[in-house]
Amino acid sequence: MMSMWVKNHRRDARRVAAGLLLATAALGAQAEVWKCRAEDGSTRFSDRPCPGSGQPMDPRQLQGNVIDALRVQPSAEAAPEAGNRAPVNDCPGDQELRDMEVRANSRSLGDAEKSFMQDEIRRVFQCRKGQGRYTMDDWKISREARAAQSSSNAENARRRAEAMHSAADPVEGDRIAQQRLEAERQGQIAAAARQRRLAQQPKPPCPAGSSVAPQGGCH
Repeated sequence: MMSMWVKNHRRDARRVAAGLLLATAALGAQAEVWKCRAEDGSTRFSDRPCPGSGQPMDPRQLQGNVIDALRVQPSAEAAPEAGNRAPVNDCPGDQELRDMEVRANSRSLGDAEKSFMQDEIRRVFQCRKGQGRYTMDDWKISREARAAQSSSNAENARRRAEAMHSAADPVEGDRIAQQRLEAERQGQIAAAARQRRLAQQPKPPCPAGSSVAPQGGCH
């Protein structure tokens, strides 16, 4: 009886040890988790090394929801189509931004040109905060417009850049539309003021032998 109990006890102990080995192996597999930084700035977790910047996570930091997410979500490398990925938001770097700020204060630029340069600086900061969806080709249009602000093509270049911003950032597009409406309104006010000033100017006297016509002028 005692020998039978010992055999059963040893068999149970071997089963427990085998279970512990399997659990340890499972934990080791779960620990192979990478924290990756995607091109759009978001953080993603993958069971494979990151294609770009990233680092392996400490197994002690892993939580159940992270492991569960890895079981149901494919890694970034396994994405079936590029169209399903989050859109990239490329923005100018620090040096380009500093150059823009210097150019915006140039004495060679008029009021309209300086205002455009200041708007472009503001749009860069908005881009860096994640507003809009820009590509480097978009900012190439912006650079061409900035370079053209000292030329006779300045206004057309501004229009092209503003059309690009409206397509890349709907919020900025609404702002641009409001700016244009306000500019048109101010233009109409200025034109009406000029007409009033012209109407108030004294008319020269009629030549000798002529008289003032009822509708104005001389006859």
